Amino acid sequence: MVIAKKDFRDEEYFVPHEMFQKEGASVTTASSVKGEVVGVEGGEARSTMTLKEANPKDFDAVVFIGGEGAKEYFDNDEAHKIVQEFNSMRKIVAAICIAPVILARSGILKVKKATVWSSLANKSGLKELESAGCNYCDEGVVVDGNIITADGPAKSEEFAQAVIEALSRPADGKKQA
Repeated sequence: MVIAKKDFRDEEYFVPHEMFQKEGASVTTASSVKGEVVGVEGGEARSTMTLKEANPKDFDAVVFIGGEGAKEYFDNDEAHKIVQEFNSMRKIVAAICIAPVILARSGILKVKKATVWSSLANKSGLKELESAGCNYCDEGVVVDGNIITADGPAKSEEFAQAVIEALSRPADGKKQA
């Protein structure tokens, strides 16, 4: 899971993190720094690696958490490289809230379906996805192949469940008999 060093959305991190662990997943938290990181509501988490240290070959999925702090990854080459490598290996690439902009700017959403947080007053995320060639869907959680996006904190549980379900499918997408 990738979170900002400051001002990530607490529930978008803590709810999926707990759900992943309940499913038996080993969860690693990465950020732009190692150590204590703080959510917008004051929740504290510990980053055990930086993005630069993360090797996509060592993980089954990458999950970018939203919140105002996620903007630190919008133009971050390391974040884009991770997204592109996970996608090229057909591993799960997930993002919630404003974080799908990271996926858009990394170039993987062209002709893909995805969602992102937006409001009547702020359509910047929607515009980012559309300018990247994405087929924006006004839905809470959108799954398009190995890419999973959600539009905000109210969908944290549904988002986590979609990631869990995707991880339980075979990589080729075919059910085994």
